Amino acid sequence: MHVVYPVVVSALLFSIGVYGVLARRNTILVLMSVELILNAVNLNLVAFDVWLGDRLHSGQVLTLFVIVIAAAEVGLGLAIILALYRNRRTVDLDHLRDLAEPEPADAADNDAPPGGGGAADDGGRRTRRGGTP
Repeated sequence: MHVVYPVVVSALLFSIGVYGVLARRNTILVLMSVELILNAVNLNLVAFDVWLGDRLHSGQVLTLFVIVIAAAEVGLGLAIILALYRNRRTVDLDHLRDLAEPEPADAADNDAPPGGGGAADDGGRRTRRGGTP
């Protein structure tokens, strides 16, 4: 068998995975798409290992490492998703954007003139923060 066939299948799997990561809003589906991407990489590693005839089978060893890391990633990802679902009652990525840092409260007060702009009249003079002219 020629190396082109597994590489084409791997490219298709990788493309489907990238589409799933970019287009989906459900976190479970995004994790499944990441797994498709990792499986495409595994397929490439094994295909090129067989094609090159590596005596140490480096591609297969790397594939085992990728599988172990993917299993840990799924376990950790599902734990995070479950924790978010308990707190937010949703796994929709659009609703989870609230995790970003909020805007500072001073942003609405930017229109106030410097020096306080309060009701006290200082005779047109501006004072420093310490209260001295």
